[in-house]
Amino acid sequence: MANLHLPARPVAARHPLGRVLDALLYSSAWLAAAAAAQTAATLHQWPAISSAGYRLVALVFAATLLVYNLDAALPFKHREPAGTSARKAWQQRHRPLLLGLAAGAAGAAGFFFFVDGWWRYWPGLTPLVALALLYSWPLWPWHGRRRALREIPLLKGFLIALVWTAVTVGLPVLLLRHPVAEVAGLFGQRFCLIMVITIVFDVRDYGRDRRAGTRTFPGVLGVAGARRLALGFLLASVALGLARGAPPLAVLLPGVLTASVVRAAEETRSDYFYALLTDGLLLVQAAAYFVF
Repeated sequence: MANLHLPARPVAARHPLGRVLDALLYSSAWLAAAAAAQTAATLHQWPAISSAGYRLVALVFAATLLVYNLDAALPFKHREPAGTSARKAWQQRHRPLLLGLAAGAAGAAGFFFFVDGWWRYWPGLTPLVALALLYSWPLWPWHGRRRALREIPLLKGFLIALVWTAVTVGLPVLLLRHPVAEVAGLFGQRFCLIMVITIVFDVRDYGRDRRAGTRTFPGVLGVAGARRLALGFLLASVALGLARGAPPLAVLLPGVLTASVVRAAEETRSDYFYALLTDGLLLVQAAAYFVF
């Protein structure tokens, strides 16, 4: 039987720069940088970032690296056939590295968590941590078998958007002690932006989710309908950003780039389209607030 865990080309054939890019993307370091950048962009909207603010950015980077690498290294995911996914094949070959990164990230996150007293907010943070860590574990009975939270129909995107918004907006709000009512527009803007990204990734996973019986927006609305829904969330995100007084160019230029990615999203796109370009939209949107 052919080994489905191997990529189409031998690993040795990869250019060194390609291997570095694979490591950056598939180890979730790029995604963790996006989460950190979104957190920094939130802090940037108020007075200059303090040392505690920089430590929060580092905490978010480490926590994101921890959660996504633990998720990628789950035993049942390691046993799944990689198929044509270069990302999954890389992660299966480098599972010890992912676990090592998760362990290092856990140590760093623990340090930043305690040094600034985030443990005082533990009762409120516990549900957030539980959602992030249990997202992929098949623990809940549903229609005759145990399923993960991500498999509950149409819930997947909302869970991801909720956790990302709570982390990249909610934690800075806690740090700076801003009333939640004053930043409701930013919460809404960030939530809608993350929903756009999750729907694009649902397009990527359309075939896999359909085979697994997971109902996502592309499965219910079709790929074209899901793209239209993503554009609707994008329009809402842009409108909320402009309504709360964000610099127009910081909202409109990333919005145009995001719209072009949404319109180009197809299940057959390469892993680089999703891991590099789509996740990179979060970095671009965050960087725009520092430029404009």
